[in-house]
Amino acid sequence: MAALISSMNSHLRLFAATSHPELAALVAKNLGIPVSPLTVKRFACGELYVRFEETVRGKDVYLVGTCRSGSVNEDMMELFLLCDAARQSFAKSIHVVMPFFGYSRQDKIHEARENISARLMSDLLVRSGAEHLITIQLHSDQIQGFFDVPVDNLHIRKLVTEYFQKKKISEDIVIVSPDAGGAKQTKKLADKLGVNMAIIHKTRPAHNVASATHMVGDVKGKTAILLDDMVDTAGSVLSAAEALRNAGANPEIYLCATHPIFSPPAIERLKEANFHEIVVSNSIPLSEEAKKSLPIKVIDIAPLLAHVVQSVAEEQSVSKWYS
Repeated sequence: MAALISSMNSHLRLFAATSHPELAALVAKNLGIPVSPLTVKRFACGELYVRFEETVRGKDVYLVGTCRSGSVNEDMMELFLLCDAARQSFAKSIHVVMPFFGYSRQDKIHEARENISARLMSDLLVRSGAEHLITIQLHSDQIQGFFDVPVDNLHIRKLVTEYFQKKKISEDIVIVSPDAGGAKQTKKLADKLGVNMAIIHKTRPAHNVASATHMVGDVKGKTAILLDDMVDTAGSVLSAAEALRNAGANPEIYLCATHPIFSPPAIERLKEANFHEIVVSNSIPLSEEAKKSLPIKVIDIAPLLAHVVQSVAEEQSVSKWYS
């Protein structure tokens, strides 16, 4: 991809948080700029220390990071510190590029005496100095309203559509949501591909525990593409795969998820589910075990993020990535 950033945008600086340096490098490569130097280290007591190794005074700063399984708290804290360092160093603007926004499932009170963690994280990010968030498919759209700064909540639906159109699986495809909450996104992808959709009703007796109860829609004899925004412990998709096979779907089932969180025992469950292919984005770095033991296909979001960064820098619209 040709360099996107012109000399008029020489004030742009892109920094990589330690959560996903590979993605930051790919975004920078697409933009035709280097990743600026940054120091992140830990004191003996466990506290984090960050420092920009070049001036950011008067610069448009883009901080690229994500939230990994097992490291969500540290990844969020690092971004808070980076935002604060940029603010204290007189950056002209501070943009956080966080493909997977941590704590996004805790967006409302489900039971008495809970907190709303997604709101707290948004407050802390803005209070730290963030003036703009670029993210990929928030767990619920309402989280955008938690921020007092602009949020670009993008989707990879176009990329997923192109991927499956090129594969030419068959004419008899059905897009399946593993729960009622994903019905809206499932309908949008089904419409883009020109196919039907189905919904699996599930219950959650406890956190990270899911059980499919019944199917809404016809999947018999069809090739199912199970669509979800994230896969954490993979309980939901394992249960969904079993429900699809019991309902007569073709044995070759595809799983498509934006965020591959893959917390234990996700890899074991995904092996058990025996998906024909697992299509994910690189919003979160994949472990070597996942790459070697699962039929993973990765959709690269770096060109998308680079395009959005360029559009923001040049004050252009990014609306095509919302649909």
